[in-house]
Amino acid sequence: MSAIVAIVGRPNVGKSTFFNRLIQRREAIVDAVSGVTRDRHYGKSDWNGKEFSLIDTGGYAVGSEDIFEKEIDRQVELAIDEADAIIFMVDVETGVTAMDEEVSKLLRRVKKPVFLVINKVDNAKREADAVEFYALGLGEYYTVSSVNGGGTGELLDELVKVLPEKDTEEVELPRFAVVGRPNAGKSSFINALIGEDRYIVTDIAGTTRDSIDTKYNRFGFEFNLVDTAGIRRKAKVKEDLEFYSVMRSVRAIEHSDVCILLFDATRGFDGQVENIFWLAQRNNKGIVILVNKWDLVVDKETNTMKQYTERIKQAMEPFVDVPILFVSVLNKQRIYKAIETAVEVYKNRSKKIKTRELNDVLLPIIANTPPPAYKDKYVKIKYITQLPTHYPQFAFFCNLPQYVRDPYKRFLENKLRENFNFTGVPVTIYMRKK
Repeated sequence: MSAIVAIVGRPNVGKSTFFNRLIQRREAIVDAVSGVTRDRHYGKSDWNGKEFSLIDTGGYAVGSEDIFEKEIDRQVELAIDEADAIIFMVDVETGVTAMDEEVSKLLRRVKKPVFLVINKVDNAKREADAVEFYALGLGEYYTVSSVNGGGTGELLDELVKVLPEKDTEEVELPRFAVVGRPNAGKSSFINALIGEDRYIVTDIAGTTRDSIDTKYNRFGFEFNLVDTAGIRRKAKVKEDLEFYSVMRSVRAIEHSDVCILLFDATRGFDGQVENIFWLAQRNNKGIVILVNKWDLVVDKETNTMKQYTERIKQAMEPFVDVPILFVSVLNKQRIYKAIETAVEVYKNRSKKIKTRELNDVLLPIIANTPPPAYKDKYVKIKYITQLPTHYPQFAFFCNLPQYVRDPYKRFLENKLRENFNFTGVPVTIYMRKK
């Protein structure tokens, strides 16, 4: 695993802009509003052939009464604990502030390399103004401009010298995205799984604004968990920040292998949850549905769970071969079962079936139930093979592919599911001319 570098500092000094520049992607949201970055945000960078992981933290705000800023401070302290080196970013425009002095006190106690980086230095006058930051007692400093990249080369030259040598040979891990509406319990679910408060959790919808990766390696499972911002209806996405958060979530779905769709049982499998489900299905992702807060559902009877499941399946038709689990994240009920199920779905999505086995199983079924004649034309399916793609796609070779209707394609899909277990995974069937 590569070394870890944390970027810390008070709010609005340009940490996320600097982070985006180093990872060469617009990964962290940048906005003039203080407190935009709330969780620790991870990315990869390299310099002079040395790869390292970056953590972009929320702005450290000492003594604030704001619920988010208290949680952000905890996240910053956790990031400092994780890191091998720390970039402490300050702003030359505002000079040394009381908050900078408080953060520097915290960092002087840390027995790790700390790089004092003065941002927004893009002319000679500001270079001269930077001298006052010696007062923070952290020794030499580096002047940079996050916006245009000035000074970053000199900083990175020194940074990579102090980073420990680590094994950089990493296996590409499966990505499981936890998706759903705002305030459904996604961040709490990941915190409960990993056993630490990795993500900020409040009762306020929209707490998570970025899509954030966490490596999960417990109980024999290893994969990346991605917490996403809750996806709202377009009509309710008013502020720019929330729009970007939703776009990050959509992108997280597109780049995942399995989507764990978590929703609030007290609100039901409503239209917005359905939209997220169909977004994952259209992107051919594995899907696991978690009905969270099941402990809060009142008037439960013997058949309540069965009836609830049936209502969900009606909304998902015709793709109903999806695992549905009833969980309580707060009480940690069945959350590990959820992960076991997601791993099984990932295996189903990665499954490769030998051509001979496919033909031995399906051709007799097709011979017993051939495609219905269409316009007095009889279709003969002669050969089946799985296509070499990341998710299950099958080609059925026949004499008249244009006359095979959708109902018969669904029949073939159902037979594939019955015989080869593709639970939780969309299956695509192509009819090809033989």
